[in-house]
Amino acid sequence: MRKLHEETGRLVDAAHGGEVIIVRRRGVPVAELHGLSTKSRKVKVPDLNRRYRNFPRVKTDSGKILEEDRR
Repeated sequence: MRKLHEETGRLVDAAHGGEVIIVRRRGVPVAELHGLSTKSRKVKVPDLNRRYRNFPRVKTDSGKILEEDRR
């Protein structure tokens, strides 16, 4: 674990280059570090505006609602 902490940057670069890094704790494999394919790097960001449009509308300040709820 200490080596992982000390050499994180180098290990990430190696994984990005195609190596598979096995992380061991006291000799026992506990994790695997490997690069991602370009296909798995694409992250879909949800359309929050569309999601928020479906929220119920309130006529009062949301801060007041939270303040009352905390009492």
